Amino acid sequence: MERAGIPRPLAWGFLGVLIFMIGDGVEAGYLSPYLVERGLSTPQVALLFTVYGVTAGIAAWLSGALSDLWGPRRVMALGLLVWVVFQVLFLAIAVPTMNFSLLLLGYGLRGFGYPLFAFGFLVWVAAATPRERLGTAVGWFWFAFTGGLPTLGSLVASGLIPVIGPLATMWVALVLIVVGGLIALLLVRERSGYARLAPEGERPLVTLLGSVSILWRNPRIGVGCLVRVVNTAPQFGFLVFLPLFFTETIGFGLGEWLRLLTVMFATNIVFNLIFGIVGDRLGWRRTVAWCGGVGSAVTILLLYHVPVAAGPQYWLALLVAAAYGATLAGYVPLSALMPSLAPEHKGQAMAALNLGAGASAMAGPAIAGLFLVPFGVQGVMLIFAALYLVSAALTLFLKLPDEA
Repeated sequence: MERAGIPRPLAWGFLGVLIFMIGDGVEAGYLSPYLVERGLSTPQVALLFTVYGVTAGIAAWLSGALSDLWGPRRVMALGLLVWVVFQVLFLAIAVPTMNFSLLLLGYGLRGFGYPLFAFGFLVWVAAATPRERLGTAVGWFWFAFTGGLPTLGSLVASGLIPVIGPLATMWVALVLIVVGGLIALLLVRERSGYARLAPEGERPLVTLLGSVSILWRNPRIGVGCLVRVVNTAPQFGFLVFLPLFFTETIGFGLGEWLRLLTVMFATNIVFNLIFGIVGDRLGWRRTVAWCGGVGSAVTILLLYHVPVAAGPQYWLALLVAAAYGATLAGYVPLSALMPSLAPEHKGQAMAALNLGAGASAMAGPAIAGLFLVPFGVQGVMLIFAALYLVSAALTLFLKLPDEA
């Protein structure tokens, strides 16, 4: 495991995150069209996903800030509890009644769950891994994260929905969440995750405020947070409109769309490892700028224009989806770069990184909701491509302290 870049004391945590995120990703490829079939409008679905993104953004920041106060393990336990409680509310009451207020309450508050669990573990990885191996270690984290959401999650959905239906499939996802959560919480014994990361004696309020003020105390951290927002905002925005685009405009079936999504992020999980290693060897900043920012700008345009030009040619759609998944992984070294920009405040730096990750879950659906009607799918994809190029330019400012 050590030769492969997996910190041995954390190994069970990577497996737990993988299973947890499979459960979280089960609904990713079909929840939007499912809710539309049940009577919600596309703007209502966009609002639902945006509220989810807001809570996820808050929780992502809290995963770093609370890890400073309580330790990552307790933060992960809180995330598991929140996910389970509000998913039960969502599935048992909100979905059967299709009460929009209850849907917002259940699904929106469930957004606190996965960032506290998954990004709490990412803080644990950053705290326990030596700098020279950190890029590879975070590559393994994103391998597990995207291996579940939405890669294997979508594959599970495509297999279960024809057999037991969409609602029962989401109940299966809940079981996976519990299994993954318990594996990580019960089997990882690395001690730094059991204790607070902030210096002893620092007051809780100072610690929490520091996790926000670091955005302007250390402007490079603020810039890195913005780059992280751009990283996965299109991914979350896709879930609002790409299922309908590929099924209704291009002409694929729901199963074909789910398999396409699986291929996209199966490629992504492989390249998460590759770019983690590449970043350690060729430079984290260079990898993020060229492979992540510029590469994703090109492939996201191909993801739209190739299917439009070629029609329902499934192999071509799979090819461009895989290309996008590969370039998206170019951002992986950012998870190693950010804590290294503030080595004396790693917890606060990871809080800022996780804030960007969570905010992307809000920004993507919000952009889709605002611009889809006036500009269409093509316009939204152009906006996402432009944001990727902006993020590539911003990485010029992310110099490590010994490079300044």
